[in-house]
Amino acid sequence: MPGLIEDYGFIGDLHTGALVGRDGSIDWLCLPRFDSGACFAALLGSVEHGRWSIAPTGGLRRTTRRYRDNTLILETTFHTDSGVATVTDFMPLRPSEQQSVTLGRIVSGVSGRVTFSMDLVLRFDYGLTVPWVVHNSRGLSATAGPNAVVVTSPVPLRGKDFHSTATFAVAEGETLPFGLTWYPSHQPAPPRIDMARALQDTHDWWEDWASKSIAPAPYAGAVRRSLVTLKGLTYRPTGGIVAAATTSLPELAGGVRNWDYRYCWLRDATFALYSLVVSGFTEEAEDWREWLLRAVAGKPSDLQIMYGLDGERLLPEFALDWLPGYEASTPVRVGNAAHRQFQLDVYGEVADVLYVSRQAGVEWDDQTWQIQRALVDFLEANWNKPDDGIWEVRSGGGQYTHSKVMAWVAVDRVLRAAERWQLDAPLDRWRALRSQIHASVCEMGFDVKQNAFVQAYGSTRLDASLLRLPLVGFLPATDPRMVGTVQAIQRDLIVNGLVSRYRSDDGADGLPPGEGAFLPCSFWLVDNLELMGQHQEATKLLERLLRIPNDLGLLAEEYDPVAERQLGNFPQALSHVGLVNAIHNVSTGNGPAHQRSQGDKSTTGA
Repeated sequence: MPGLIEDYGFIGDLHTGALVGRDGSIDWLCLPRFDSGACFAALLGSVEHGRWSIAPTGGLRRTTRRYRDNTLILETTFHTDSGVATVTDFMPLRPSEQQSVTLGRIVSGVSGRVTFSMDLVLRFDYGLTVPWVVHNSRGLSATAGPNAVVVTSPVPLRGKDFHSTATFAVAEGETLPFGLTWYPSHQPAPPRIDMARALQDTHDWWEDWASKSIAPAPYAGAVRRSLVTLKGLTYRPTGGIVAAATTSLPELAGGVRNWDYRYCWLRDATFALYSLVVSGFTEEAEDWREWLLRAVAGKPSDLQIMYGLDGERLLPEFALDWLPGYEASTPVRVGNAAHRQFQLDVYGEVADVLYVSRQAGVEWDDQTWQIQRALVDFLEANWNKPDDGIWEVRSGGGQYTHSKVMAWVAVDRVLRAAERWQLDAPLDRWRALRSQIHASVCEMGFDVKQNAFVQAYGSTRLDASLLRLPLVGFLPATDPRMVGTVQAIQRDLIVNGLVSRYRSDDGADGLPPGEGAFLPCSFWLVDNLELMGQHQEATKLLERLLRIPNDLGLLAEEYDPVAERQLGNFPQALSHVGLVNAIHNVSTGNGPAHQRSQGDKSTTGA
């Protein structure tokens, strides 16, 4: 049975990632990419759906774990009656053109003598396919269709009931390296890896990358861990950033809000880039810009909200009915039907991040500018149409206030770029369009009776996405309308101190009621409080939120403030983005919220 979501650690090689349980079991691994089929899928089912466990046989007193420095090298230390030993899990970095993927597990004796049992259950296609396994003196080889795996083992492996098992012991000072390498089955097996050398090279690469980070005290550790996690969710060959490493971890245990997040959402990726740029990284912004140009090539105005890792447009959604789901949460989904949705806000996110990246020194070419012009041309004719909104509801489109605001952001940023860098553009027409959208939002998206902006034109429902209005420079946080909005959200959408996206108990979003608190929304509230001058309250909420990450500093999408457990896909890029940005905003007074809320004095169009 899988553990709690917060019981897992994350390792990866910038192509894919694995979840390692506190108990020493790797319960999730997709090979060779984030969006490939899983060969370990026990996270969403049982042991028989694939896992790799290395754990003490008994006498366990306690388990401690940590990441080695600023890396994705995970060290799990088992303290037993007979001694102490550590399992070090990591995935060596590899060149983009290399097709093979390796996962290393090194068992080291610290004191005394510890006996371990190993249970390797390879199941391809999300637990559906049992491979043909051949044991040999060095470990085993396994093949199933296009997938081939070589496992190297310093101890003999035995096959029984389609499991490969071993029992072994390590004493103080002893080290036993295990390795699993995936490669395409039609190719020769890659050469054996020196695990000790690979471990050192992996450590050095991550430390070098993290050394460039800007991480403000007193929260530098939390910032660096989130930045490393965001980098770990990056697909190195193309520069795409996945929203999370998993699919179908539920927003409510036993519920149906289970989605596949192993794709590149434009929104989530742009949010991640803000965090990376403000923290000292611009190379990622350049790589993502190149990914974007390829993804939208042909018809830039026809933006999808998400793409595959290489920019694929077709992401058909289907259910894996042989998997019982995490804590019986079904269906287990692969693909995401929301890729067909129309969401106005992504136009604003793309325009904003391109503007911010150029401010940070990322050069534009003519294609980059022509794409932005095409975005504004599209919005000129379509900004007032219904869309599916930031929350991707499946109950039909609406005139969502946040969507209109982000349409305004798109026009504003492209207009500001034209003015600042003297680019060819119909400035007067764009200024008029910006003013028109701003006036529409202030008139139609504001409820005078509640003194608050509302979810959609003509609605009375509150929505935490409206906390983003000051963060994108639409209105100052001190504007009475925003003060009223923040107060209304604090009054109606907070449960045990954390912010819900909206009230989900009325079924208005087309799904059964119930979900956790969406963590990015609580970080947005921190940003608003700081911008309103309520530094003490902002700091108090931030420190409350910093108690939610697990012992490794990792966050899922949501948190159940009643049961006090993490929910949703894991680790979640957007949650870590919120953490990084909120810390910069509260600690330095010059974080993304401060910079973007100031804008240019003329930008509101009011």
